This record gives sequence, C-alpha cells and structure tokens, in this order.
Amino acid sequence: MAHRIISVENLLFNPFNLIGKDWMLISSGSKDSFNMMTAGWGSLGILWGKKVIFCFIRPTRYTYKFVNENDLFTVSFFSSEYKEALNICGRYSGRDVDKVKLSGLTPVEDDEYKTVYYDQARLVFICKKIYYQDINPDNFLDESIHNNYPMKDYHRMFVGEIVKALEKR
Repeated sequence: MAHRIISVENLLFNPFNLIGKDWMLISSGSKDSFNMMTAGWGSLGILWGKKVIFCFIRPTRYTYKFVNENDLFTVSFFSSEYKEALNICGRYSGRDVDKVKLSGLTPVEDDEYKTVYYDQARLVFICKKIYYQDINPDNFLDESIHNNYPMKDYHRMFVGEIVKALEKR
C-alpha cells in the first residue's frame, strides 16, 4: 500500500492554501464507474461533532451525478508537480474524455470503503455524505456573489464526514 492511515487531528496545513491554492480532486464511485473533478472551493471543520469537509459541485458537472448517487466520495490533494493533471480534471468533462488517461493519474480503490482515490495523492480524505443543500441565491447577502453564477447553475453543497484519512508514505 502506497498510503498509510493517519489521524486528521495530527495534520498540519493551511486550509486556505490546501483548498484554494493547491486545489483538491473530488471523486466518487467504484473503480468500475467513477468520475473526478478539480475544485478550489470548500472547507474543513467540525459540524455536529464530526470532522467534515464541505464540497461544492455544480449540477452541470459530471461528478455531481456520482457524488449524488453514492454514499461516499473522496477528496485527494497533490503536490505541485500534479497541477497540470488537476487542470485537466477541471477543464474537461468525464462525459467527453477519459480523464484518467489524459491526466496520467492512477485510480486506486480503497479496500475498506470501495471508493476511488489516486496513487499520486499526498493526502486523501474518504468521506461519507451526511448532508447536502442547494445554494439559494435569495440568501446571498453580498451582491457580488451573483457574479460567480452567470449561468445560474448554483452549486450543491455536500457535507462529508471524514471517515478515513490517508497520507502518501
């Protein structure tokens, strides 16, 4: 196994850089049928006494279908040498291209949870969906937020309990 199980309590990183600058790869499904997408919006924290991650996915994204239909999703983080692979996974749709082949990333199915992450990832969170909610533009208190939605394709927020964390050996 190229990754080892770790405790999230022992992680040291800047979440603003980890998500907003380095980005993350959200994936869902089994090795036989999955998709992934790059994301730069999200959050980590504690909700309802659980360690969680918040992910935001537009309904137009192919990955939305997979996260919506599965109980689990993964969030994978990579070193800077994989920035182009993440660009590819954000730029193209899995409906149209084989993103695994195009990006060069190697999918791995977790033995315990039977969901996909990537061999090259330096950090992985396996997450169990515990809540979702669609973004309601009527609740925007800052009018500039509307600029993020010229197509009116408002995100769905998924809250995932982090049930397992893995770190590259």
